[in-house]
Amino acid sequence: MKCKQVLLTGLSSLLLFSCVSSKKYKGEVAKYNELNGNYVKLQGDLKGCEDAKAEYARNKEKLEGEIENLKKQNEFLKENNTQALKQLQDLSVISSSQAESIKKSLENIGAKDLYIQDLQASMARKDSLNMALVMNLKGAIGNMADEDINIKVDKGVVYIDISDKLLFNSGSYVITPKANEVLGKVAKVLAAQPDIEFMVEGHTDNVKFARAPLLDNWDLSVHRATSVVRVLQNQYGLNPAHIAAAGRGEYLPVAPNDTPAGRAANRRTRIVILPQLDQFFKLLEPKK
Repeated sequence: MKCKQVLLTGLSSLLLFSCVSSKKYKGEVAKYNELNGNYVKLQGDLKGCEDAKAEYARNKEKLEGEIENLKKQNEFLKENNTQALKQLQDLSVISSSQAESIKKSLENIGAKDLYIQDLQASMARKDSLNMALVMNLKGAIGNMADEDINIKVDKGVVYIDISDKLLFNSGSYVITPKANEVLGKVAKVLAAQPDIEFMVEGHTDNVKFARAPLLDNWDLSVHRATSVVRVLQNQYGLNPAHIAAAGRGEYLPVAPNDTPAGRAANRRTRIVILPQLDQFFKLLEPKK
């Protein structure tokens, strides 16, 4: 009997110890797995950092090499110009006055090269400003459908095309209440650039139209353009001296008029950001 009790007591202790040890073991295994996962992740992050650092070092070395090559080319060209001028001066067939004339010609070439570089930099700046304007307009317009309003840059000119269904009822040149939303957003961006000049163009499809007092599509397009201009001036305070209105009628389509979709695309109002020609001509003037 005593042997049985001793045996039961020992067995119970062994089971309890085994249970506790099993739980502790599982806990340690879970902790190990977590630590090992973190370690693997850190190893991956470290590898990514090392790869990025190596890539940066390669790019830096490549750029430094290109800069050094450009410096050498620049020095080579300078040396060649100097040697060529000295050789010309040393030749008995060329007088000192002729050599001086050639020297001035070389200087003029250098000045023209700087002028071309300035012109290119100014044109690049203009393109950057146009892209910034487009991004601001797209940000202001938000998620309106592309078929209803389209903003683009073509050959250095910014165009804003607005479908007629956002602005007018069919055959009408009276601005609808819902048109104020899109015109207000466009006007806000244009007002932030007070030096900008722009033209509002009316466009139609080629379906014949005549409704008193309007004579035809051309007449309708002109009235629609002036209606938009008046809203931009009277409701949103844009400077009328910087605005022009024009009617294009059916004569500048963006799509064929032989389908409903094409005719819908052609019925639009276009706002054209006009290039500042006075500034462009100033760029063409040689610097004194």
